[in-house]
Amino acid sequence: MNLNSICEQVIVAAHEAGEWALNERAKFTTDKIEVKGKHNFVSYVDKHCEALLVDALGKALPNAGFIAEEGTGSRKSKGLNWIIDPLDGTTNYIHGLSPFAVSIALMDGDQTLIGVVYEASLRETFWATAESDAFLNESPVRVSDTSQVNDALIATGFPYYDYSRISPFFQTMDYFMRHSHGLRRLGSAATDLVYVACGRFDAFYEYGLSPWDVAAGAFIVERAGGMVSDFRGGKNYVFGGEIIATNSLINKEFSSIISKIMYNKE
Repeated sequence: MNLNSICEQVIVAAHEAGEWALNERAKFTTDKIEVKGKHNFVSYVDKHCEALLVDALGKALPNAGFIAEEGTGSRKSKGLNWIIDPLDGTTNYIHGLSPFAVSIALMDGDQTLIGVVYEASLRETFWATAESDAFLNESPVRVSDTSQVNDALIATGFPYYDYSRISPFFQTMDYFMRHSHGLRRLGSAATDLVYVACGRFDAFYEYGLSPWDVAAGAFIVERAGGMVSDFRGGKNYVFGGEIIATNSLINKEFSSIISKIMYNKE
């Protein structure tokens, strides 16, 4: 399999979907919103972008399955699967805010082969393959060299529906507000992750996430020299619903803080 060639096709597909969404935003109105669940929205833009992606990626790898947020063409295979979020940051999009991103990963079983995140509002393409480093457009990127949490800028996100762990989660926010350079919440996990990859953020953590939110961005972080885990320090972060992504220098300190607060783990 020629990963570079396939990745080029993925980037073209991501651009097509992202540019269509950008052009459509000028005439988007809130009466076109559908509610999937509390604080969880979808529109014809999400659905059309996903259809564009499924069509293009299906041509690139006809035998691969799809795990897609809006369910277009969903058919999970035992081998290759595309994991797609056509519009990560829908709430931002429908309110005329940024960022919002197209997120695409190709996985073979539990191994990620390709990750592409197109942050459409800034027209920034983050990508990596299992045979390459991480890139922003044509330039290689690396995670930051911040060496302690006290000096870190941290990104997070809020759960949309699972509030069962909100009390300890707020405790983590309290800790980082007091012991870091600050917290940011952009509203797009895919964007948060690639911002860790290029050093704009030093760390990101969130729970209540889906595979399409994190698969591509987490892979790009790793290819940029960062470290990714679940809250317990394990590797169940694509399908496990929780994620920590950091540079390599603060990972141990940052992860131990999350584990201690969220799971009372020393």
